[in-house]
Amino acid sequence: MKIARVTLSDRASAGIYEDRSGPEIERVWAEHGGEAAEWVRVLIADECAEIESTLRKLCDDERCDLVLTTGGTGPAPRDVTPEATRAVLDREMPGFGEIMRVKSFAKVPTAILSRATAGTRGRTLLINLPGNPRAIGECLPLLLPAIRETLRHLRGE
Repeated sequence: MKIARVTLSDRASAGIYEDRSGPEIERVWAEHGGEAAEWVRVLIADECAEIESTLRKLCDDERCDLVLTTGGTGPAPRDVTPEATRAVLDREMPGFGEIMRVKSFAKVPTAILSRATAGTRGRTLLINLPGNPRAIGECLPLLLPAIRETLRHLRGE
């Protein structure tokens, strides 16, 4: 399986601080029994056109099975990940974002501010994860059964 993890952060991409969210995706994936994977690692700024271009490349050229983004899903003006994601999707699957908001809201009332979404492009599943490493650890394990099932459908199994 080929998985891309895309960290979207102006400050991390500028070297102001270290990307901790991207590596956390890999750690949580392995810890919770995700399939063995070839990882494609991307770190870019919160620029809608660049995000769209990157997502298209990962789906169409790199042929990733799964693309997991982290960051850029809040209400700030520079948070454009959901818009960029929707622009490249063939079909939106809002349930992924909905379950993350519901489960996270019980612990952090501001989780309701997340605008994360998910969907498919060709045979690739794309999911917007939170930008906080702790939130990744809480949300990604919840999604694994649905990720596995979606990938089986996309593969025609």
